[in-house]
Amino acid sequence: MTKLKTNDMVLCGIFASIIAILAQISIPLPFTTVPMTMLIFAVGLTGVILGCKKGFISICIYILLGAIGIPVFAGMRGGFSVLAGPTGGFLLGCPFMVLIIGYISERYFSYFHILISMILGLTVVYFIGTIMFSIITKSTIYQSLLACVIPFVFVDLLKLILATSVGVSVSKRINLKLINN
Repeated sequence: MTKLKTNDMVLCGIFASIIAILAQISIPLPFTTVPMTMLIFAVGLTGVILGCKKGFISICIYILLGAIGIPVFAGMRGGFSVLAGPTGGFLLGCPFMVLIIGYISERYFSYFHILISMILGLTVVYFIGTIMFSIITKSTIYQSLLACVIPFVFVDLLKLILATSVGVSVSKRINLKLINN
């Protein structure tokens, strides 16, 4: 098991903060309890720039901070009740999204591969979030998809395209990983 260097720990903390800040950029929608935030963009960016291990640590720090009550979740909310609530599954799916994006970006550092990994990661977030929303609200999967996924797909795909572009550009500039285009 490799130890994290001080620089790595600082990067994980910085990216946990970036995730928390971008999660506050939130637009409440009148037809659903799920707000439209920049969380997906932040998670994608974290996975591309930090990779699998450090990205996973960053998103876990963010989720743990929120779980203990620090208001880092959308709408300046915090506490375990948010994670156990109807939208908690979308937050709990984010570590899986970072793992997928980080794993692929460490091995195949190209726009195409990273974008595909982001779409796959987002699909996992949607799956976990929809299942949990459905169970907690006692709605059907179809109703949950209509409330929590369908309204967000187009905008989330745009966020992923932007995160891919920014993430690849930043990674190339700060040389956090070997680039093999």
